[in-house]
Amino acid sequence: MEWRDQGILLSVRRHGETSAIIEVLTPSHGRHAGVVRGGTSRKLAPVLQPGAQLDVSWRARLEDHIGSFTVEPVRSRAAHVMGDRLALAGLNAVTALLVFALPEREAHLPLYTRTEQLLDLLGSPDVWPLAFLRWEMALLEELGFGLDLGECAVLGAQAGVDDLCFVSPRTGRAVSRAGAGDWVDRLLPLPPCLMGRGLAPDAEVAQGLITTGHFLNQHLAAQQGGRALPEARARFIERFTARIAS
Repeated sequence: MEWRDQGILLSVRRHGETSAIIEVLTPSHGRHAGVVRGGTSRKLAPVLQPGAQLDVSWRARLEDHIGSFTVEPVRSRAAHVMGDRLALAGLNAVTALLVFALPEREAHLPLYTRTEQLLDLLGSPDVWPLAFLRWEMALLEELGFGLDLGECAVLGAQAGVDDLCFVSPRTGRAVSRAGAGDWVDRLLPLPPCLMGRGLAPDAEVAQGLITTGHFLNQHLAAQQGGRALPEARARFIERFTARIAS
């Protein structure tokens, strides 16, 4: 069994004395693991950094074996996170969520494309948090938990789009200010940036991350047997919130 693809390195762990087991996200083969012989060597260790774009060839005797990778670097993203704690926390959040959420060996091409675009923005700190928020929206959509923000869940189309201010924590549907009624304190925020309305200040992005975080916990984590979301996401939120406060 053999294939070749390009992918994003998600994780690396030592295997034996000189090898490493890596997980990559590829367009055609999804999240896929394999052994890299000599992965801890001086030649390969600098290449095998999470977020790196790699050309990978996988080979195994049988399809259900873990198999082995040979890798060639396409481009490194390490330069974008060196010395930038927020960018590093964001990169770790993305890779950890993908390992947590995606089943092995199942292709998710739209999400792969969004992930590659997101990681290529790591060197743009002014727009990256908003791109991350929209990436979380895409992650929920890809896994069947997309939000329905087209019209008010209570009043329907008679509530104007500009009046949509909340999201139902139970259904993921938009709710207008007029339709919220006595439930307003129980609803999640719906900032304009969640609806794709251009750029947004950090404070607005932070509101959106509260909402996506709820559904990641409510649906995605529940689907994983109630496991907690990766701590890497919480660390990113903490650093992002600190940036806003400063």
